Amino acid sequence: MNETLKTINGRVSLRGYDKRDISKEDLDAILEAAMRAPTAGNQMLYSIIVIKDEATKKILSKTCDNQAFIATAPVLLLFLADHQRWFDYYEQNGVGEYCDEHGLLFEAPQESDLLLAIEDTMCAAQNAVIAAESLGIGSCYIGDTVEHYEFHRELFDLPDWAFPIAMLTLGYYRPEQPKVIKERFDREYIIFDEKYRHLSKEDYDKMFASRAKIYKEDNQYGAKNFAQMFYARKTGAEFSKEMARSVRVAMKKWDGRILNKKKFHD
Repeated sequence: MNETLKTINGRVSLRGYDKRDISKEDLDAILEAAMRAPTAGNQMLYSIIVIKDEATKKILSKTCDNQAFIATAPVLLLFLADHQRWFDYYEQNGVGEYCDEHGLLFEAPQESDLLLAIEDTMCAAQNAVIAAESLGIGSCYIGDTVEHYEFHRELFDLPDWAFPIAMLTLGYYRPEQPKVIKERFDREYIIFDEKYRHLSKEDYDKMFASRAKIYKEDNQYGAKNFAQMFYARKTGAEFSKEMARSVRVAMKKWDGRILNKKKFHD
């Protein structure tokens, strides 16, 4: 196994960090690696906000589903799916006028544009994760930036077409810190040849056999099996409902409306 595969296979989500600050050289290397990620049409449809301020980290440790360890990470990287930059560029270069002259519609970013930007953004984020790991810097993905959209938008002065899709915590591993590699699902349930394969009940029973072992009859959700318990804890939880609400609010801006060149931001 080569060094790249060793890095990928040895990576874990790290939630406890050495007290050292991340060096400028290492952080620069991580950010440069992020920017070398694949990108649609070389548009780089993302922005990255580097967060070191202690007060901001404490706020995020609360707004991101009350995860205290976020505040202890030396650096946070907030990844934005960002079409704002391109549309600002279009505005400055008369794209609205060009569209009028050539009978084209000048449309705002829409749902498909957001999905494409998310693809770009997550490619960059994962490059950052692997680069960090190769430098002895652990990370943890935080998806809860999707929650509390209005608050996070104000906190980071986000424009309409820059959506906070994910955040990474970064910090050096502690000396001799053990890594616990979590088991993944068997590849036969994840990787298919040529076409999608619907799994049978027997497949699902085997797929979830090890995870079902953590189910306890006296669970706080009154669940009768692991599937019910997991749904109550994750999919049906309050944070998931807040995430859905926030996304619906944000999506109102990604509507493909026709842009008036004289009132670009209306």
